[in-house]
Order: sequence, then structure tokens, then C-alpha cells
Amino acid sequence: MTLKPLTHAFLAAGLLLTTVLPVQAETINLQQAVQMSLAADPRIKEREQVVEAARGLVQEVQGNAGWRVSANAFIGLAPQTEGGFFRNQGGDNNTCVAPPCSLNNTGDKWNGVSDWTHLDFALIKPLYTFGKVERYTEAAQGNVGVKQGELRQTRGDIVYDTKRAYYGFLTARDIRVFLEDVQERLNSTLARVERNLKNETGESKQSDLYALQTARGLVAKYVHQARAVEQVSLDGLKVLTGAGLKADLSVADSRIEPVPFPQIELSDLQARALQDRPEMEQLEAGLRARRALVAAKKADRMPDVYAGVVGQFNYASQRERLDNPYLYDPFNGGGLTPVVGVKWDTVFGAANARVNQAQAELEAINHKKAFALAGIPFEVGEAYTNAQANLRAQQDLAEGAAAARRWMVASLADFSAGLESADRVVDALKNYVLAQTEYLRTVNDYNMNVAQLARLTGELK
Repeated sequence: MTLKPLTHAFLAAGLLLTTVLPVQAETINLQQAVQMSLAADPRIKEREQVVEAARGLVQEVQGNAGWRVSANAFIGLAPQTEGGFFRNQGGDNNTCVAPPCSLNNTGDKWNGVSDWTHLDFALIKPLYTFGKVERYTEAAQGNVGVKQGELRQTRGDIVYDTKRAYYGFLTARDIRVFLEDVQERLNSTLARVERNLKNETGESKQSDLYALQTARGLVAKYVHQARAVEQVSLDGLKVLTGAGLKADLSVADSRIEPVPFPQIELSDLQARALQDRPEMEQLEAGLRARRALVAAKKADRMPDVYAGVVGQFNYASQRERLDNPYLYDPFNGGGLTPVVGVKWDTVFGAANARVNQAQAELEAINHKKAFALAGIPFEVGEAYTNAQANLRAQQDLAEGAAAARRWMVASLADFSAGLESADRVVDALKNYVLAQTEYLRTVNDYNMNVAQLARLTGELK
């Protein structure tokens, strides 16, 4: 009993700590972001269920080779009868007990109705279908391959989207930090000019003030835009990784850096794409499915050989049973027999049309494959060339941005010493902003070119 207040105190203290202590931000690198996105994205779950549905279709087709049952049962009405098959000749007795006897024709008269219970059933199994089950099964399995290719393609799209959000955030953040630094330098210079004009020292002119204010407005615009892109990219990363928009998420990289250029020859990348691209796997699976479907449609024109058991049961409580093997009462009696049979159900004109349709769809995929064999190497070559161009461009821009920074610092120093006009300072500042922002954007473009190259060659990381 003495421990209960102490337990409550500990629980209250734990609740207070979890309420007061701030939740630490989750910091992730690019690889972790990609893994989180692949694990959390609902599009993958959707595609996985589509694949499962395709597998279910395979099971359904294979089930057509097993036992099947058809049955029908109902309760209805039948004419009522009395007596046996013969009656005393000339008498009213419906049952003949001594010859001479005559046929009992009381059925010509209405004697009432009887309940009638009916059941017929057939339990059969296909023995030979001329390849229908096998070919439709093969087509359904090809459909599974197509859906699996769509799943791989979705994974590649998610990896690419995650990289775009990650690199986009780094680029926007670096641009924003850079512009804020320029903004701070500009504000400092502008404040000095305003003091000089207020104190009428003669060291600054009114045109200097206007030139610097113009530059400040332009820089402020770009700062606001960079902040917006930074926030949107981070929110996109939160959504893709499944962290949620309200999550406190940060990235591990302190700045954007160019990724290594693929150390593989273009021809090898093109060959890898033709082998590993999800689209190529889909085409091969689609061709297998369509070939099997053509064969299945041809087999549909043939009959099915089957074996099984069929039977029928009838019972009417107000009708006497006829125990005569040569006579049959449809309202009373039944039978059961094993059977071997042939079932043929086809419309030749429609069946031939279905074959032609399946053949045309097969030819369409053949032409699509021919286009892919030509188009995929071009796509890889395009991404490879763009990556090479942006690799060289960002290297040259890095040197240009460094020179532009030195130009801006020297111009500000000369302006402070009265050796340079404000418009020259603004020119130096504009060129520095242009060179540095273009460098950062080009690094982002280059990284995305490499990401696109990995996507086009079927790489999922």
C-alpha cells in the first residue's frame, strides 16, 4: 500500500519530462532518406497488391484444371397420383389385385397436387483441354512479370523523387545562406552610405544610395524565393520519407557537393539499361504473355475432354414410386453414374476474331520492343552527355564564382576607400550572385543527371 503513491509520483514525473523535454530533430543522409521513402511510400504498397492480384489470377487459371461442381435444387409442385400402374378392369379400385387388369389412367383426372423436391448435380474434372489451361496459365504468369516490372519502375521513381527533394533542399539552403551573407554585406555598406549622406561628409553620393537600394531589393527577392524553395523541398522530403509534415527533420550534409561521375563507359551503361531496365523486363514478360494468349485463343476453338459423376434425384410425397426399370417417373426417382465426355462450346467466327486480336496485340508489343531497343540507348546517352556537360560546367563555375567573390570584396574595399563608385560595386555584386547561384544550381543539375542515369540503367539506390 505504501508503494502506490510513490508509483504515481514516478508516473507523473515521467509524463512531465516527456511533455517538457523537446523532441530531438531526426537527421538523415541521402541513403537513409531513400530507404525511408522505399519503406513508407504508399505507391509501393499499392503496386505490391497489384502484383498479388496478378498472382491470384494465376491461381484462378490453374484452378480450372481441377474438379468443378454444378448443382441445382428446388422445391415445386407435381400432380398427385393414387394406386399402382394397373387397376381392376371395370372397377374403381386403383390397384389391381387379380386379373384381368387394365392400365391405371386416373392421371387423366385431376386428383390434386403433391410437393416435389428436385436435385441434379455434376462433379467433373477436365482430362484434356488441348492446352487451354497451360497457355492461359503461362499468360497469367507473364502478367505477373509485367506487374513486377511496374513495381520496380515505381521504386525507381521514388528513389529519383527522393534525390530530387534532398538535393533541391541542399541547393536552396546553400543559395539562401549565400544570399543572406551578401545581403548582410550590402546592408552594412548601405548603412555607411546613409550615414555619410546624413552627416554630409561628401564621401557618398545620392546615386550611390539609389544603386545600393536597388541591389538590396533584388537580393531580398532572391532570398525570399530561396527560402520558399528550401521549405517546399524539405516538406517534400518529409512526405516522401513518411516522417510527416509536422516532423522535425534535418539533413546530414552541411552543403551540396557534386557526386562522383560514373566510372563506366557509355556503351556498358547502355547495355546494362537494355538488360536491367524495368521496362525491358515488362516487355519480355508482356511478350511471353501475349504469345501464350495467342496459343490459348487458338485452343479455345477445340473441345474439352472430361470425366466425372452426374446424378439426379426427385421426390414427390403424394405419388407412389414405380419400381419398374422400363418406366420413368420424372417426379419420383433418381440416378447416379460416372461419365466420360466431350464438351464443345465455340463460335468459330468469334473464336477466329479473338485469335486475330491476340495476334495483333502481340505484334504491337513486338514493335514497342523494337522502339525500346533503339530509344533506351539514346536516353542513356542523353543523360550521360548532360551529366558530362554539367560536370565540366560546375567545375568552371566554381572557379568563376571564386573570382567573382574576390571581385566583390575588392570593389567593396575600394568603395569604402572612395576609389570606386557604387554602380561598379553593384555590378560586381550582381556577377558574384549570378556566378555563385549558377554554380549551386549546376551542381544540383549534375547530381540529378547522375541520378537520372542510375534510374535509366535500372539501378535502385
